[in-house]
Amino acid sequence: MPSAEFIPPVQPGVTGFQPDAASNRPPSPRPQPGLAGAEGGAEAASESYSEDPPLAMEAMRAVQILNPSGEVTMPRPGRPRVMCVANQKGGVGKTTTTVNLAVALALHGNRVLVIDLDPQGNASTGLNVPHHAGVPDVYDCLIDNVPLADVAQLVEGIPNLHCVPATIDLAGAEIELVSVVARESRLSRAINGYPGEYDYVFIDCPPSLGLLTVNALVAAQEVLIPIQCEYYALEGLNQLLNNINLVKAHLNPDLDVSTILLTMYDRRTRLADAVEQDVRNHFGEKVLTSVIPRNVRVSEAPSYGQSVMTYDPGSRGATSYFEAAQEIAERGAKIGVRA
Repeated sequence: MPSAEFIPPVQPGVTGFQPDAASNRPPSPRPQPGLAGAEGGAEAASESYSEDPPLAMEAMRAVQILNPSGEVTMPRPGRPRVMCVANQKGGVGKTTTTVNLAVALALHGNRVLVIDLDPQGNASTGLNVPHHAGVPDVYDCLIDNVPLADVAQLVEGIPNLHCVPATIDLAGAEIELVSVVARESRLSRAINGYPGEYDYVFIDCPPSLGLLTVNALVAAQEVLIPIQCEYYALEGLNQLLNNINLVKAHLNPDLDVSTILLTMYDRRTRLADAVEQDVRNHFGEKVLTSVIPRNVRVSEAPSYGQSVMTYDPGSRGATSYFEAAQEIAERGAKIGVRA
């Protein structure tokens, strides 16, 4: 009777794997018959061991994102870019996008100003800038003509990044602006009078199409629209585009929808893929190649007064925003010559 081959007992939880006693490597998978064969399986295993382990990869990404050398690794634009981050639908990632793109660009050598135009003040919170009642804020600039330079605050720990905060006072600005002369261009005049040099100005808009958003559209040269990868996010897009076209026709002929960023992308759903394809087919090259996935680190970061870039620079969320910022910087380097 032929002797049966001895197969060591399989440990619970590691079915199909055998320990490699000759080294400290993790168990190697058995080659599956009919796939690559024994020799092919061994080659695949050796190739996988030659790659960096996940923790090392995460550490490398973190160093790349934080850029401790302080060198200019993202090209500066040919001229200052004023970008309005707008979408009247709430919860699509406007503030998160504003904060993380601003931090990414500032960490890599660009001079960035963030203007928080949302009365909720979430961008100020995400950058850990004081915005309690009594703090000079963007409301003073809009209503009392206070210069932006007098209310802009340096963001702690991030070189080249300033923030103009929003306090609860801004909630009444919509009503107060109704009777103000040249009410639609108050923010534009404030930005034009800002003495500091900058490469990017990001204006974080409220989730509405009121006078605050109109002020942002009049002040900006470009519109960045974050679009959540869900059906409802597409429903209100036409109304936003109609308003942008009205502002362009009557108040700001230089305004252009230059950038579309897909956010909260869930690869497990067909809907996310369908929304992505629809947006790319409609807007073409305006849509960034980078897509922001759903990531818990992105949501946790503001509770610590940080962006995800500094809170967990090795996370998928930080990597995605870093890649989006890089795309924006590369596009900006081609748009014109600095005056």
